[in-house]
Amino acid sequence: MEAIMKVNDMVNGFVWGPPMLVLFVGTGVYLTFLLGFPQFRYFGFMFKEVLGKLGKKSEGEGSISSFAALATALSATVGTGNIAGVATAMHLGGPGALVWMFISAFFGMTTKFCEVSLAVHFREKDAAGAWRGGTMYILEKGANMKWLAWLFALFAFLASFGIGCAVQANSTSEGIMQGFGVPHLYTAIALAVLTAMVIWGGLNSISTVTTYLTPFMAVFYIVGALVVIFVHSEMVIPSITSAITYAFSDPMAMPGAIAGWSIKMAMTKGVARGVFSNEAGLGSAPMVHATAVVDHPVRQGVYGLFEVFVDTIVICMLTGLTIMCSGALTGQPDLTGAKLSMFAFSSVLGDAGTMILAVGLALFSYSTVLGWYWYGETAAVYLFGQGVIPVMKILWIILVVVGGWGGAEILTSLWDLADTLNGLMAIPNLIGLLVLSGVTRKLVKDFDDKRKAGILK
Repeated sequence: MEAIMKVNDMVNGFVWGPPMLVLFVGTGVYLTFLLGFPQFRYFGFMFKEVLGKLGKKSEGEGSISSFAALATALSATVGTGNIAGVATAMHLGGPGALVWMFISAFFGMTTKFCEVSLAVHFREKDAAGAWRGGTMYILEKGANMKWLAWLFALFAFLASFGIGCAVQANSTSEGIMQGFGVPHLYTAIALAVLTAMVIWGGLNSISTVTTYLTPFMAVFYIVGALVVIFVHSEMVIPSITSAITYAFSDPMAMPGAIAGWSIKMAMTKGVARGVFSNEAGLGSAPMVHATAVVDHPVRQGVYGLFEVFVDTIVICMLTGLTIMCSGALTGQPDLTGAKLSMFAFSSVLGDAGTMILAVGLALFSYSTVLGWYWYGETAAVYLFGQGVIPVMKILWIILVVVGGWGGAEILTSLWDLADTLNGLMAIPNLIGLLVLSGVTRKLVKDFDDKRKAGILK
């Protein structure tokens, strides 16, 4: 295990290191200019599409509604990264990390937009008649790179058990333990039962639960964060100014190399945690967006824009502001992760703040378990066929118990391995996005032309 972890550390340093982070952001920048800044062009349409069609029947082929696909994708992306990940990035990279997180999310909106659009365009029905799609199908059918498609599916399948299951179950148990003192094992068993009840019903069951759970948990957390920020409203402008200053310069006026290092840390930690949180460029969310009932691939791509906007530009930014406005970042230098965020909430709301963050952490983590199950199943079906689904469900439930129980060093190793595999998913995905950027451009032009002609609303 020690030898494996040494190799893993080397690979992890590459997939989450500066070269790959430049590729993440660079791909987003290239696609943004290629498509004429869809973040701006579709911004109003994005809200009209997502919020204006709630409860309305969609036109086109697919398995679940566009909003249900969005809710399921958001349930997987909105997780511990939005609370613990943001706090860790700011602890290691300073306030400037928040700005680089915002920048990566801005261009990540286009990356997710392209991923989702291509996933719907190249989706297909499996042997059981269910819609399947994602990077593996994009690479095989669009780029004629089946070997790369297989690698992506393998990385996604292996990563799902750690980053989407065991580690998230542990975060749920930890949140309940910190907020209410319930032992990990009790929470693990309850979580396994709840997970089994949902995933055994397949995608329709998962999407039904996340359609209600995701908006509730997002609003619940956002309201709590806004209360903390409102109490410290006089610190909002100074906090934003400080973050911008630290992002591009060293306010301590340290000599050259040290100043450059501090800016590099802000940049790398901010971009890495931003990507980790919204998963733009990883190729995970398109696997559920591809199942949406929609009349044009680009229409669902707009839901991808909204996904990154909510995950990072809203929720992550609010987490960062609560930490800065409350003075937790400078006042508690020894705290990091969820404990730093928890201190920020409790400084205003007392025990209620601790409970709000604990419940938020638990709900975010549990929703990720549900959303990532579909990613794991989709990758497994691509690799092994329909017969693997019952085995996949049983393994998932077992790992929920093991992860929720926690306490073992193996869980830390599992997190590190899954984090690396998660990053490895990005390599074939970004290759596919760049190779097929011309296809994406044609899809966007077709969508715009049909809307102008009144063929599409």
